[in-house]
Amino acid sequence: MQKQPSNEPILHIISRDDWERARIGTDYRGDTLDTEGFIHCSTRDQIAKTANRFYPGRTDLLLLCIDPGRVTAEIRYEPAENHERFPHIYGPLNLEAVERTIAFEPDQDGLFSTPPQLGEFFQ
Repeated sequence: MQKQPSNEPILHIISRDDWERARIGTDYRGDTLDTEGFIHCSTRDQIAKTANRFYPGRTDLLLLCIDPGRVTAEIRYEPAENHERFPHIYGPLNLEAVERTIAFEPDQDGLFSTPPQLGEFFQ
């Protein structure tokens, strides 16, 4: 278990409807918080691969660009089967940690790629 550095942004894929429901309250829980005990997140290098694996062709998605230094819940960088480490948030995500949302839609071929807007967020 490794805590993610506070200067490295993390990303979370969410449906537009789920984001609108979350904005009514003060935090976002996500389905996996209740079922697995954490909210799945990704790094910039992982986001397209994650979207293509779990959300192929979906057009109702947003990316939450999260400042880990503002997250009040515990963040752990945990290993995946391919030796990568994925950030997971153990507890609800406080909305003030979300710096930006980006529309996340597949390309014409139905596959996701890293949105160019992320370049600004990662500088």
